[in-house]
Amino acid sequence: MIFVDGLPFPTDSSQERGALVTLLEHPKLVSASNSFEAMQEVKSSASKEYALQGRWVYVFQREFATVDPALIDMFIFPSLHVKFIGTDEATTCVGLVIRNQRNGMTSVAHMDSTKVVDIGLAQMLSLVVDKNFDDDLDVHLIGGFEDVLPKQANGSTRSETQAKGDGYSFPLCTKIIETLRKRKEKFHIQTLFVLGHNTKRDSQGNAYPVFNGFLVKTSTGFVIPASFDRTTRCPDEIVRRIRISASHEDPTWKGKLLETYDTQNDRFVIAPCSWTFWQVHVALTLQDLSDEEILLQCSTSPSAEGPEFVDNLRSRQISVDTNDKCRLKDFPLFRQWDYLIKQPRWNLTFPTRHPRVFEWTADGSWKRCLFSPQDSWNEDGGSNFFSDDLDLPDE
Repeated sequence: MIFVDGLPFPTDSSQERGALVTLLEHPKLVSASNSFEAMQEVKSSASKEYALQGRWVYVFQREFATVDPALIDMFIFPSLHVKFIGTDEATTCVGLVIRNQRNGMTSVAHMDSTKVVDIGLAQMLSLVVDKNFDDDLDVHLIGGFEDVLPKQANGSTRSETQAKGDGYSFPLCTKIIETLRKRKEKFHIQTLFVLGHNTKRDSQGNAYPVFNGFLVKTSTGFVIPASFDRTTRCPDEIVRRIRISASHEDPTWKGKLLETYDTQNDRFVIAPCSWTFWQVHVALTLQDLSDEEILLQCSTSPSAEGPEFVDNLRSRQISVDTNDKCRLKDFPLFRQWDYLIKQPRWNLTFPTRHPRVFEWTADGSWKRCLFSPQDSWNEDGGSNFFSDDLDLPDE
């Protein structure tokens, strides 16, 4: 169920217009959106000018990660604990934050489709609430700009292929809100910075997101607009980007968010994902297209993508400041399509379908670790909490 400003959100009075539209106009949430928009965006980079003071967990599209601030006390060196969790590069996607008010457990997801909302929420909540429906959960939704005019969106939660007339953002936001309403947990909506609240227009009337990302401070739950670059979208950036599209072909991940971070052991565990030669065929076919053609073929919002969108897909020469904290190994000079062409077989990236494990080192860089047979990982490619008894909402 949903709460706003400490009060239950009425279900009867919102049926005619839709819960999402009603919430977007709620005075408390309008005020929260205005305050969020007035914040200065944090630019997160490994360069000294923009370096984060402390560790962070970055979440890519279709991924989720859960951070436990209680683990902070387990570290000898305070600078080594996770202080932030965040995501960016969201245009029609929605960044979702769920934080337990009692213990501070914080989960962040980068939702890109209505198809991953039901199971995705269950994945996020599996570590946040521990089956305790009495906990109060703070919720923030950020992203999903107004990619169609409001009068064109009819509130449908159909799949993207069926609802292109509704755009992408509106059906996704609607699905998230409706799913939160159906669940038994107590969700306190604190930020609803989506659609019209997260939209700016140029002189020609073209729409763009105000912000594409955010950071959450794990100790307080404070959320601030943020952007990242290749030095902070790590580790294993290229493989994690490939998983976004490859997961559509891998039945292991049907309807699920991609696992990325091992909460209890405080390390990145990049869950395995298989791909077919169709992905290689796409890479070979699109590699030589112009930037404009790539945007039209590969983006849900071609005019609103950032300058790195095309670069992330195909090879571009990258300039690296060797004085920065991140190492040259974190800057591959080939991007997704080049990787797929050179590594067409997925089992070379994920041998025996084991995850790729990364741990922080004392100097702030990443160390690739060998997978241990004692690690909690099923042979089918999912962690042990992935099971058929995930708590899903009643239809």
